[in-house]
Amino acid sequence: MNQNLLQFEGRIVVVSGAAGGGIGTTLTRMLAEAGATVVAVSRSADNIAKHLAPLAARGLKVVPVQADASTDEGIAATMEKLRATPGTLYGLVNVAGSAPPATWMRATRVSRTDWRALFTQNLETMFFMSQAVAAELREKKLPGSIVSISSISGLNTAPYHIAYGTAKAALAAATRTLAVELALDNIRVNAVAPGPTETPASGTFIDKDEERDRRAIAMGRRGRPEEQAGAILFLLSELSGYVTGQTLLVDGGLNLKWTHLGADNTSLFLKNEEFRAAIQR
Repeated sequence: MNQNLLQFEGRIVVVSGAAGGGIGTTLTRMLAEAGATVVAVSRSADNIAKHLAPLAARGLKVVPVQADASTDEGIAATMEKLRATPGTLYGLVNVAGSAPPATWMRATRVSRTDWRALFTQNLETMFFMSQAVAAELREKKLPGSIVSISSISGLNTAPYHIAYGTAKAALAAATRTLAVELALDNIRVNAVAPGPTETPASGTFIDKDEERDRRAIAMGRRGRPEEQAGAILFLLSELSGYVTGQTLLVDGGLNLKWTHLGADNTSLFLKNEEFRAAIQR
């Protein structure tokens, strides 16, 4: 048995949503530092220049791909770059997904357009990228590991962002079914469900409030991108070689207390009172 079970030397891992400056970028760095060649996918050229180019400049094996993973064309471009990259395909991490402030609202106000957009961003992107990478692994008869980002909102209630929470719950369901279908091909499929984590994206609607964090989270603080990336690395690597179909909750114990909803059922993490009032209309 390989004594270094976090050794990714010679292996290619695709990271979809790699350049946001948060979990995806941190994971890309940590994977490359562990020896992987990372095919790092982002639809933003600016984010690639800001967050991925410095990693490549350090000599890390990061291969940026500007592509929109929510489209067939973007997935095809990713697979084309993957096939041209030296190394052996091993893994995929689906980080791409979001719940921008404009999508927060009462369930009675959600339009079909809102609903479909969030399902595209958070479920379809994961599924069709996983489908493409799994097909490539099966064709080459290679073992592999796929890890996707769900959310604590997909494991519990998600007041005022129902479409996001439902899409992330569906992602966990898709993870379980893919795991069964791909198990005999020696391809494992798992997910991580983060709780509140300090990332650039979360900073758009979560402020710094240490007292609130101590009340709401058992460990008394929000998570760091490195802590989510560490859980992903575990599920991606051979350290979890007998784990498949699971969604690992990484939330510092928020779910154990589950006191983050105020008297009006809005999240205590929302920093802007005008925003809080607007989503309740």
